[in-house]
Amino acid sequence: MTNSLELKKFLNLNLLLVFAVVAVLLRVMGGGDVGIFTTSALAIIPLAGLIGRATEEIAVRIGPKAGGLLNATLGNAAELIITIFALREGLVELVRASIIGSILGNLLLVMGLAILLGGLKNGVQTFDRRHAMTNATLILLAFMALAIPSLFDATFTENEEFESAFLFSEGIALILILLYASNLVYSFTTEHQTGAVPETHHEPEWSTQTALIVLAAATVGIVFMSEFLVGSVEPVVHELGWSELFVGVIIVPIVGNVAEHLVAVQVAIKNRMELAMTIALGSSLQVALFVAPVLVFISLLFEHDLTLAFSLPEVIALAAASYVAASITEDGESTWFEGVMLLGVYLIVALAFFLLPG
Repeated sequence: MTNSLELKKFLNLNLLLVFAVVAVLLRVMGGGDVGIFTTSALAIIPLAGLIGRATEEIAVRIGPKAGGLLNATLGNAAELIITIFALREGLVELVRASIIGSILGNLLLVMGLAILLGGLKNGVQTFDRRHAMTNATLILLAFMALAIPSLFDATFTENEEFESAFLFSEGIALILILLYASNLVYSFTTEHQTGAVPETHHEPEWSTQTALIVLAAATVGIVFMSEFLVGSVEPVVHELGWSELFVGVIIVPIVGNVAEHLVAVQVAIKNRMELAMTIALGSSLQVALFVAPVLVFISLLFEHDLTLAFSLPEVIALAAASYVAASITEDGESTWFEGVMLLGVYLIVALAFFLLPG
């Protein structure tokens, strides 16, 4: 029964693939930018889900350690592709906003929904405190690493030393990647001792060939849809009166990560809060310690370099999310009211960015 329900949810999500065809037709026929933006965003949702599903199928076959590394690498593939296209188009502010938005979304929206719905269904839920606190400490460290270039950015700007500012970001990006690699090594080598990462017994349902074909096809689909999405961002921002900051912080992260968000909520409802917390905190760490620094180096291929210098509202929002999430995880227990608090903070942040002038 459980497998049939999961298959039904999987098929329902894939119904959104029809929007990929609609997006292509609108692009070819010269449709409105809002329509192209909306349909391409909706199409990315199931495509990201297919990448996650194919990655999971491959991970089951290659073993837990190599599979965990594969999941960690491809976990944010959809958003990484979107931001690469944004860098190519020179939308550096959008990229920076999406980095912050992904971290905020995982720490506040995903964790909040998982704790709320899991708590309403199962009451007080528990998870491994030591593992969660390790991740929460890394989140706080990542916040400081991302905030420091922002605080020093004014100094570099006043002295007109942009090259120094970029070299500063490159250095921090390299340190963050090393921290991410160290975290992976630590997680894999201590997993059997701490029991921090729960074992999931899942028999592969696809052949390796099928999984690889789906992975390749979904990636190609996301490449095209990301190009459509990014290409229509600026017209949509002007037409709807949204700020580019709001699109980056709220819209892009939700579109790129919604499939993974649903998984975290589903496992929390099944009273597997340990796995839900691992997904929420782990995804945040992937963005902060891997995606963000990788984008700094990828930007070298394009005209506009990406520095890790965020705006004051972004830094404040990230500080609030990091502190609240770390406080929630410190006792190894969660209740539905803690989920409400996290969602409340996310709504406040979303409202602030929505009302921020473009």
